[in-house]
Amino acid sequence: MRRILLSAAVLVAIVPASRGREPFFPPSPPLRGRGEQERPVLEVGFGETDITPAVGKEPVYLAGFGQNRKATKVHDPLFARAVVLREGKRKIALASVDLVGFFRTNVVKVRKRLPGFDYVLVSSTHNHEGPDTLGLWGPSPFVSGIDEGYLKTVEQQIVKAIEQADAKAVPATARLGSARAPDLLHDGREPYIKHDELVAVHFRQTKGEKPVGIVVQWNCHPETLGGKNTEISADFAGVTVKYLQDKHRCPVVYLTGTVGGLMTSLHVPVKNKDGKLLSEETWEKTERYGILIGEVAERALKSARPVRLTPLRAHTREVFVPLDNKLYLLGRQLGVLKRDAYLWKGDASKAEAAPAAETKKPLCMKTEIGWLSLGELDVAAIPGEIYPELVLDKVQDPPDPGADFPTAPIEPAIYKQLRGPHRMLIGLANDEIGYIIPKRQWDEKKPFCYGRKRAQYGEANSVGPEAAPLLCNAFRDLVGKAK
Repeated sequence: MRRILLSAAVLVAIVPASRGREPFFPPSPPLRGRGEQERPVLEVGFGETDITPAVGKEPVYLAGFGQNRKATKVHDPLFARAVVLREGKRKIALASVDLVGFFRTNVVKVRKRLPGFDYVLVSSTHNHEGPDTLGLWGPSPFVSGIDEGYLKTVEQQIVKAIEQADAKAVPATARLGSARAPDLLHDGREPYIKHDELVAVHFRQTKGEKPVGIVVQWNCHPETLGGKNTEISADFAGVTVKYLQDKHRCPVVYLTGTVGGLMTSLHVPVKNKDGKLLSEETWEKTERYGILIGEVAERALKSARPVRLTPLRAHTREVFVPLDNKLYLLGRQLGVLKRDAYLWKGDASKAEAAPAAETKKPLCMKTEIGWLSLGELDVAAIPGEIYPELVLDKVQDPPDPGADFPTAPIEPAIYKQLRGPHRMLIGLANDEIGYIIPKRQWDEKKPFCYGRKRAQYGEANSVGPEAAPLLCNAFRDLVGKAK
């Protein structure tokens, strides 16, 4: 998420009424003895629907860099893609949209239209070349860029993609592989820590081995085209999906992961097949980068091994996070960011709704973290752009003396909580709350870290320094209790 006048960290969520402290699903039935009924087999289906906005009638404000960037044409379409996993009567759906973000309120609306599902996750690729869906990139800092009619269409298309995937589900087996590509990531903030692992899961029909679909998860901002582009595009993620679809003749779902920090394709040297260095923020670099990520996915698939993805279990927990970002509070007062807020009283597990006109009392937002236990695969669902340090247990220690909270405890790392043989993280899952920054690396006040003359980028697009401790501790408690 790029720096703008109003912070993207202001995303507030509406979560289902349940406190979400227990698994969505009861424990799976044990395997039966000979002659008795065995556990249901895994069934998998994929779906895809178009969510490209119409250009020409009304302005389409592009998200991710600055205000009043209007779309002039469509270069390539945007999609909502979904994969549905079934085990007997249990069903979960993972959906991905080629958008900069999708608020919790919209996710809840999608879930309400899918009553037959035990759990629905909606993630955004964090695409910086699609329409404004958060309200932050309109004609001016004081006017939202959201087209409410378009948002309703996106909700409908996500539902259709999931229903399509459900209708196509067939008995399937899965193979999982991973590959690293540090040279295809640029870290935009010290300390330089990259989450450079790509994870790929290939599903095939149980009978006949026919491909059912592929899920790819990679950790990078889709912003290769930069802020001067005015053509709607899915950026490199769309190229990667098409590359794999053409090669394997099956559907592909791309999921974003750990993109805070800042994990980006900008400033990554990319050469064409002839060895020529491609210019920044061009279609040539974007397309080539997307193909290179597709080739990394190919490496992951070639090394893939069979993986058991049942039993299916999903767990979730609501988390209230203080709203310390002054730009967010200003946006709320101006009516640009129309999000519910709550009164912060120091309890991350509960809070009362705040009056719409409240400006004096401390406020907080409500969001959600999740954990999917899919047999041998553990999946963390994080509602924003988490820093790699918080995932990989690499928070700086000792902290830089210039940090604002050098004595803050190190947060429990996300991957450290996952005990299965395979792990994956889905970022911007069911919400977008901006950057999730290790508290002891928070750096807004002088003296700045690493001897810098000014603060590094990040804090302007975070709800505040308490986001990481509260979310990481809530995730640890969620996984610990569920186990």
